[in-house]
Amino acid sequence: MISQLRLYCDTAQLSEIEQHQVILAVEEVCANLIIHSHDCNSNEYIDLNVISSKALIVFEILDFGEGFNILEYQEPEISQVIKSKRKGGLGIILVKRIMDKIEFESFENKNICRLYKILNSK
Repeated sequence: MISQLRLYCDTAQLSEIEQHQVILAVEEVCANLIIHSHDCNSNEYIDLNVISSKALIVFEILDFGEGFNILEYQEPEISQVIKSKRKGGLGIILVKRIMDKIEFESFENKNICRLYKILNSK
């Protein structure tokens, strides 16, 4: 998966830093779905589609597990996460900061999360 993501990022002419950030964001959403929506069940799967143009790249992540709307996620106070020495809880914050737009939709048992990166956005 990472090699395919790198290929799309190269084609989109993202800088090396942007490539790492975008790959991190996509991996974070995929990992959260695998862990939380599918309870790490190896018999279940998620799909990743990439749609790109000269101005935009969209990562569309589809799954059929328990829905998790990333847009409704309440960010924890970072100081509280540090103070409690809690592991996790910061990945979604990173995704929201890295990507330019996030969409989530759910119908029946199908969930779609779209991560948008505007090309040449600084």
